[in-house]
Amino acid sequence: MSIVIHLNADHIDRVDLTPAIHAIEPLKSNIRQHEQTLQFTIDYPLEPDDPREFSEIPEVRLWFIRLDAFYPWLPFLLDWSQKELGRYAAMLVPHEIQKTGIEYNPEALEIFVMSKTFVLMTWLEQQQIESRSRLKSMTKTLGYELDDAFFSLLEGR
Repeated sequence: MSIVIHLNADHIDRVDLTPAIHAIEPLKSNIRQHEQTLQFTIDYPLEPDDPREFSEIPEVRLWFIRLDAFYPWLPFLLDWSQKELGRYAAMLVPHEIQKTGIEYNPEALEIFVMSKTFVLMTWLEQQQIESRSRLKSMTKTLGYELDDAFFSLLEGR
């Protein structure tokens, strides 16, 4: 079951997280049940000849930056199968749109991936949810491989 957060121009222009808060807060009581179920729809007007993607619009990116600050563990809820993790990363990581897809700034993507790995590792542990396989899958979705030695290092083994 997907959960869709609908954003409109008013939410975005006012950097109003209310739609996200109303959707996410009830999920926190049983967070495991909602893993990879969250999607976004964005209704933000563009001029007909404006070729930009939403991730290239500063107002939209600002909204997602605020959301990420409010819920830094949000990638756990994003529907990876619907490419929500990649779209989310595009809102937060400098990139260019190519004919073949999104081309992220490599260093910025690496910082994003490692930051999310550390945040989620701690948060998943607090939720008593196994983290290693989830984090490996998440980082692989973004083009990174984490091996067991990395986790052993962090776990002090």
